[in-house]
Amino acid sequence: MTLILALETSCDDTCAAVVDGAAIRSNVISSQAAAHARYGGIVPEVASRHHLELVNPVVDAALAGAEVELGDLDSLAVTREPGLIGALLVGVSTAKGLAAAAGKPLAGVDHLHGHVAANFLEPGPIEPPFLCLIASGGHTLLAGVRDARRYEVLGQTLDDAAGEALDKAARMLGLGYPGGPAIEREAESGDPRAFDLPLAMTNDPRLDFSFSGLKTSLLYAVRELGPERAAERRADLAASFQAAVVDQLLVKLRRAARGGSKRRRLPGGGWRSVALGGGVAANGLLRERVAELCEREGLELKLVARELCTDNAAMIASAARFCEPTPYPGYLGWDARS
Repeated sequence: MTLILALETSCDDTCAAVVDGAAIRSNVISSQAAAHARYGGIVPEVASRHHLELVNPVVDAALAGAEVELGDLDSLAVTREPGLIGALLVGVSTAKGLAAAAGKPLAGVDHLHGHVAANFLEPGPIEPPFLCLIASGGHTLLAGVRDARRYEVLGQTLDDAAGEALDKAARMLGLGYPGGPAIEREAESGDPRAFDLPLAMTNDPRLDFSFSGLKTSLLYAVRELGPERAAERRADLAASFQAAVVDQLLVKLRRAARGGSKRRRLPGGGWRSVALGGGVAANGLLRERVAELCEREGLELKLVARELCTDNAAMIASAARFCEPTPYPGYLGWDARS
């Protein structure tokens, strides 16, 4: 087995984990959601400063939870991209220092590869090839995974990500931040068919997504209702918006699972397995609908635990198992400005 300490600081969660092969020894996540709630979204400078305060205690907690010391590790890993540049720099700088002090190799990991690689962790790690839907606050894409070391982007959002759209919808409805969980809670008592919101690009043969028009339609619906009526219909608005986001994700996922469309066939035909990744993959309605889709289509489904959907360092360690670390931690593929 390979014992890896990983750090993840790409956005607003300060994370460290120790993974032994496919087994998670510890997975520590310190959320900054409360610090950003007053702003209605993530403030990059605030996130960076909180990472500086939290990263060392979080690393210490991960090592203690795994009952290992720095010298026991085989290697280290850190998220190198994409993300908020200041936040990334905190994690990368910390990982470089730890790797240099311990004399251990360090792997720089793509954050999205981490979301894919969360599916390689126990229990029930999935083996390629499989189709992976990654939906988060910053990214929405369909990935074809035929090799644990890499993935192919089959389709991606052309504007807002699904999680970003949910955050903005929650702000319109006065539900606070983070938006995804707030929308889901409010939608529980609402009617998803109450408002006819559009499903973008459903007739487009490509596997790309678009959520900006859906967000605009919600804005128009709220304005038409007026403040008081919109407050009364908040649950219905939330349920309808959530259903429209999930429906668009399902349309493209189904098309990809069947090998594309009549006008555009994907190389290699259909897929046998489906996996999810990213914070939106923790959404209960999406998980339920994807499970129904896989049952109808005869596909194997891998659903990781919700704490492995949102940003975490265990997924970064998992991806690092298939990356080539460098013995010199001063270089992770960044340019001189980093």
